[in-house]
Amino acid sequence: MKSHSPALLAEVRTFRQHHPEVRYVDLIALDIPGHFYGKRYPIEILEKVAAGSPLKLPQNAILLGAQGGLFKIGDYCFNDGDPDANRRLVPGTLKPVSWESQPLGQMLITSDGTEAPIEFEPREVLAKVIERLHRKGIHPVVAFELEFYLFDKKLDNGLAQFARDPLSDDADDQPNLHIERLSRFSEVLDDMAQTAKDQGIDITVITAELGPGQFEINFGHLDDGLRAADWAALFCRSTRGVALKQGYRASFMAKPYLQFPGSGMHVHVSLYDGAGNNLLAAHQQQPLRHAVAGCLELLPHCMPIFSPNHNAFRRLGGTVNAATRACWGFEDRDACVRIPESDPRNLRIEHRLASADANPYLVLAAILAGLEHGLEIRQEPIAPLNEDRSSGTDFPVEMLDAVRAMQHHAVVRDKLGAEFVDVYCENKRQDHLAFQQEINAREYRWFL
Repeated sequence: MKSHSPALLAEVRTFRQHHPEVRYVDLIALDIPGHFYGKRYPIEILEKVAAGSPLKLPQNAILLGAQGGLFKIGDYCFNDGDPDANRRLVPGTLKPVSWESQPLGQMLITSDGTEAPIEFEPREVLAKVIERLHRKGIHPVVAFELEFYLFDKKLDNGLAQFARDPLSDDADDQPNLHIERLSRFSEVLDDMAQTAKDQGIDITVITAELGPGQFEINFGHLDDGLRAADWAALFCRSTRGVALKQGYRASFMAKPYLQFPGSGMHVHVSLYDGAGNNLLAAHQQQPLRHAVAGCLELLPHCMPIFSPNHNAFRRLGGTVNAATRACWGFEDRDACVRIPESDPRNLRIEHRLASADANPYLVLAAILAGLEHGLEIRQEPIAPLNEDRSSGTDFPVEMLDAVRAMQHHAVVRDKLGAEFVDVYCENKRQDHLAFQQEINAREYRWFL
């Protein structure tokens, strides 16, 4: 596929007309740990790329660890000459950046759709899963929900501090769903919502969550899974930027406080055929049960995706609504896979296990792979929590165990790609080992 088109060139030229003050544009993509990498280009060069000039970035930028370091993963990084790989511009994603001090634009780039896609690029992994479903006549509709915390901008000896209530200057201590918290933090929340809308993201519901300074943002449902994941990724970037501009820090860290709830990434997925019929609702909802069974079967083998770092595993089995076993239920927020009450047209699953700092492309790819697997094998799921509160199957709760469960699982390798699974698991293994290579104050306190 060519990386340019008349529509793409028109998009860049229209942007230049509407934003003549913008001289540079960040071309960005998500790496394996879920961080954006990329380069800042003069807008004149962006127009040339849109017109057909090649766009190349180092292939191995995708493989960076959580702290940006390179790990030896097979022959990548150290024995391959660090080659460039083609990228393309993602249409519809060229938007102004309003949280920087100087006028700037940003635009997503990807290797999917190029002549040689990078097999371990997160967006390409999701693109392949969606393409396979489309060939089978299955069309997902997706909506993300993201929880996050606001913190004070200043750290206390490296530790996060509660967001200060703008009215009282005290720590935010409003209870769950308290509407006053939305009012008190309305300036920063409104800025976050408007900035997201300026990025083309459909923001719907804003909720004050249980933790101090914790909020949840819901996005609209999309029949384009790639764009839905784009929205989640871009929202994280813009929200962190807006928070800093407003004098706060925003973080999607999974478990910033042990005594308060963690932050999750909830993903709603329904499946339709080419005529718009809800596949999960057919035959008295039997496909729904099959899809749930497939999700639960693969869930223990996708834990490095759903809990992508040491901190994310702390969230599991936390204070509220964080499952400790692979389970499901109707209208039950203790379940990993929840079935919200809805009419047959909108029947869907809500996958609630992933942490908010997980990679949205990979989370959705893993969920869709589970649904696809379930529709193929057509097995009955275990009992829902509504019938048996002890129902569920164990999943790994430590990273190295999770990596072992994922790396050699035949279905996961088939659905997500063997090369991706090997690269991803080694990246997570190395990141985890690197995290352990530091002696902290607690060790001296316990063992000195």
